[in-house]
Amino acid sequence: MEEIPTGSFKCIDEEEQISLFYDKIPKTVKRLVKAWGKKESYEHAGPVPLPSHEAVVQIIHQARRVLFPGYFTEATINANSIEYMTGQEITELYTNLSKQIILAIQHECFRAKESCTHCRVRGHEICLQFIEELPHIEEVLFTDIKAALEGDPAAKSPDEIIFSYPGLLAITIYRMANALHRLSVPILPRIMTEYAHSLTGIDIHPGATIGENFFIDHGTGIVIGETTEIGNDVRLYQGVTLGALSLPRDAGELYRNQKRHPTIEDEVIIYANTTILGGQTTIGAHSIIGGNIWLTESVPPNTKVLLKRPDLNYVGNQS
Repeated sequence: MEEIPTGSFKCIDEEEQISLFYDKIPKTVKRLVKAWGKKESYEHAGPVPLPSHEAVVQIIHQARRVLFPGYFTEATINANSIEYMTGQEITELYTNLSKQIILAIQHECFRAKESCTHCRVRGHEICLQFIEELPHIEEVLFTDIKAALEGDPAAKSPDEIIFSYPGLLAITIYRMANALHRLSVPILPRIMTEYAHSLTGIDIHPGATIGENFFIDHGTGIVIGETTEIGNDVRLYQGVTLGALSLPRDAGELYRNQKRHPTIEDEVIIYANTTILGGQTTIGAHSIIGGNIWLTESVPPNTKVLLKRPDLNYVGNQS
C-alpha cells in the first residue's frame, strides 16, 4: 500500500487559524441586536411567543384529514371506526389549534400594548366555534368537488380531485382560513392561505367572500383580493386576477376597510389571464369573460366579453 506523504495533513494544523473566523461572529451579532432595538424594527422579543408557522401547517393537514376522512391517513376507516377516529382527530385538532389561536391573540395584545383581554378563554371559545363550523365547511367543499367534476372533462372521479387538484387544495385551505378570519383570529388565516399559495400558485386572501360550487381550473397565477365577492357556480381559469386599482403609497391605512376588489355574481366564467380590477367593478350573473382581457368597469348580466380576433402573421414556408 502506497504511503501518503505527511505534508498532505497540513489542514490539521489550521484549526487555530480557522477559529479566528468564529471570533469575528460576535461583532455581527451585536450589530443585529442593535438593529432590533430600533423603533422601525419588526422583531418580537417579549414574554409571549409568536404562533408557530410549522404548527399552523400541521393544523391544515390535520383539518384536511377531518374534512376528507380516509384520504390522508394510512389507517383504514370503516363505518364502525369513523366516529371514533374522527372524534380523536378533532380533539387533537382542537388542542393544537386553540394553542395557536391563544398565541396569536396574545401577540396582538402585546404588539398593540393592550391590557389583558382573557386571551386563553377567548382562544378556546373561538376554537370551539371553528370546530362547530367544520360540518358546514365540509358541505361546501362537497359542492366544490361537484363543480370540478361537472366543469372538467378530464376529472375522472372525486378521489382524483381530492388527491391531486391544486384548485381544490387552495379552496379547502381558504375555506378554513376564511372561517378563522370571520372569527377575527389574527395572523393564522394569512399564514394558511399563503401556505396554499406557496404550494399551488393560487393566492386567495382569507377575507374574500366565495360562494358554493366554486371551481378553479389549472389555477396557477390566480389572485383573489381581500374584498372580492364571488357568488355561486363561478369558474376561474389560470392567471385570473381579481385585484385592486393602483393605490397610493399610504394606501395601507387609507383604504384598509374599503372595498377595493371586484364583485363576481353567480354563474360567471372567467378565462385565462384576465384581469378585473376595482371595488366598484361588478361582473353580472351568467356572464362569460374571455381570456387576456383587462376590465376596470362593470359588465351587465348575461354578457360575453371577448377580444377581437388578432391579425396573425405567418412567416416561413407557405407552400
